[in-house]
Amino acid sequence: MWKAPEHKYLVPEDGKFKIKDSRTEPENDPGKKKCKAELEELVEELHDLQRILYAHDHHSVLLIFQALDAAGKDSTIRAVMSGVNPAGCQVYSFKQPSAEELDHDFLWRCALRLPERGRIGIFNRSYYEEVLVVRVHPEFLENQRLPADVDWKNIWQHRFESIRNFEEHLARNGTIILKFWLHVSLAEQKQRFLDRLNTPEKNWKFSAGDVAEREHYKEYMHAFEEAINATSRPWAPWYAIPADDKPYMRMTVARIVVDALKSLGLNYPEVTADEKARFDEMRKLLHQE
Repeated sequence: MWKAPEHKYLVPEDGKFKIKDSRTEPENDPGKKKCKAELEELVEELHDLQRILYAHDHHSVLLIFQALDAAGKDSTIRAVMSGVNPAGCQVYSFKQPSAEELDHDFLWRCALRLPERGRIGIFNRSYYEEVLVVRVHPEFLENQRLPADVDWKNIWQHRFESIRNFEEHLARNGTIILKFWLHVSLAEQKQRFLDRLNTPEKNWKFSAGDVAEREHYKEYMHAFEEAINATSRPWAPWYAIPADDKPYMRMTVARIVVDALKSLGLNYPEVTADEKARFDEMRKLLHQE
């Protein structure tokens, strides 16, 4: 089973990840210009790697982005995937569950949107919302029509177990899972909210509810820390990415995706001797037209 390459922001497997030790700014920032230049190179590499992934058709890639509001999930997805053929990439943003989705288990709506072999799938938020926002707001459980004998005392641990089993199943069947927690500071989030309020073209991004959620910052950090420790595995790793510096964040995410795809060692499929002979026949026919 595939194992994630080493990286400075890869969460350790020992379950001892501490958010207080996780940076929101890069330790050694190469600067905006260098980050943008490297991102352009990585986008080109990703374009070629995705073509090989699609042609090889034995693996899929699932990128999961989780973060507080205004951490930069959308812009990072847009920047990193800007060179990928749209036919080989799909993005889903998961909002409040619909009535139909609430009639199923919490993994169901995401399972429906998993990428097929050869494609890169991106989840902007995911089933992890069920152990993050729902944990911070447990009243949401009232609408989930859970059975009467649910073990409420251990519900989060049981959901972690379900997620681990689900992701291990996907990994065993060829899905490369990369999970990104974009770690933005409260101070930077505040500035980005103000920017949304003060820039007319960004007003549509602003939600009063986002500001209200700032009151639950400590609860969210506790939920993120437990979820990351409980579900980061070699075949489904978490990366804690500094998100206060957007150019650095985008470059870092792109590097991790490129390195993961390179680690697969994929090549374009080779044709057999019989197929090559058939190609010669087709070539002659085309020249004779």
